[in-house]
Amino acid sequence: MINVSETAKTKLAQLMAEDGFTITNDYVRVGVKSGGCSGLSYDLHFDKATTDTDKVFEANDVRIVVDKKSFLYLVGTTLEFSGGLNGKGFVFNNPNAQRTCGCGESFSL
Repeated sequence: MINVSETAKTKLAQLMAEDGFTITNDYVRVGVKSGGCSGLSYDLHFDKATTDTDKVFEANDVRIVVDKKSFLYLVGTTLEFSGGLNGKGFVFNNPNAQRTCGCGESFSL
């Protein structure tokens, strides 16, 4: 399962509304793809539908969709939002990552 912090939930709801999605009816699709300076990078976008190979669950009233391959890399991850002076954006706190890059957008196992 992927957890969603309260600050991430608030920002997701705002961004979803700006893009024509709703936090109650639509999904936040989280995934992993090849790339980044550490080998794997995170992918996050909004979606209105799921597929047969997706895992669907709810965390902090946010409907999360993850493809089965990405789910193996993301189990136990907490999605947070940082709005501080050092940068602004979503942060993946992934207990499975053995190494992360300086920007926090990629990782390796």
